[in-house]
Amino acid sequence: MSKLLSELIEALRCLPGVGGKSAQRMAFHLLERERERGLRLASVLEQAMQRIGNCTRCRNFSEEPLCPICASASRDKQLLCVVESPTELAAIEQATGYRGQYFVLLGRLSPLDGLGPEELGLDLLTERLAEGEIEEMVIATNPTVEGEATAHYLAQLARAANVKPTRLAHGVPLGGELEFVDRSTLAHAFGSRQTLG
Repeated sequence: MSKLLSELIEALRCLPGVGGKSAQRMAFHLLERERERGLRLASVLEQAMQRIGNCTRCRNFSEEPLCPICASASRDKQLLCVVESPTELAAIEQATGYRGQYFVLLGRLSPLDGLGPEELGLDLLTERLAEGEIEEMVIATNPTVEGEATAHYLAQLARAANVKPTRLAHGVPLGGELEFVDRSTLAHAFGSRQTLG
């Protein structure tokens, strides 16, 4: 096998769920049947890696300093939903009628993995809460051990800023990941959120 082909296969393995055999199949498919689409994929991938960063306000993926959600005047500025990743933000946008704003943690508290408050941008979140515009913070972290610890920490931040913390409820299984919950279950859970006591 050529050196370049080996490098292509190894590069494809960086994708989630793609092992050696899958990466090899992808590489061979692109080279055998989809060279034009492969070139388009390479071009778009290069542009995305260079131009997509994080919104300066919510940390979601964005090409501009402010993402379209933060830049929208029609979103409810009194309502803030905190999620672990852009994947969860997309799931909530697709499954619910939520019209507030977001804050993306890009992880969850996990000291063993070196993820503390600084890595999650909680200083930026604290600044947003201190602005006084937000009345309710919906905590939409995953119902895992780390997600629950993160939710508890976030609730404390909200209370310190006189913001009402709420948490997704009913229907989201404990130990589950939001991105894998079906739309109707997620919509029900979002509509049934409760105040944290």
